[in-house]
Amino acid sequence: MIAGILTIAALLAFKLRSENINFPQTLILPDGTKPIAFTQTQDWYSVITDTNEILIFKNNGTLIQSIAVQDLE
Repeated sequence: MIAGILTIAALLAFKLRSENINFPQTLILPDGTKPIAFTQTQDWYSVITDTNEILIFKNNGTLIQSIAVQDLE
């Protein structure tokens, strides 16, 4: 049973280590933008700002969409 758990842990570690996502070395954001969160996929990344805006960029740094999030209060 212990060998099975160790095998599963080793396979998970190997699989997670093999993922190649290119993390951008620099992020160029519009002036005055303060990021509070970041998420990334293989094709794009997004930055959530302190003004409730989601900025979506291609991996090459091109802004492709800006989404204003309405205050829910």
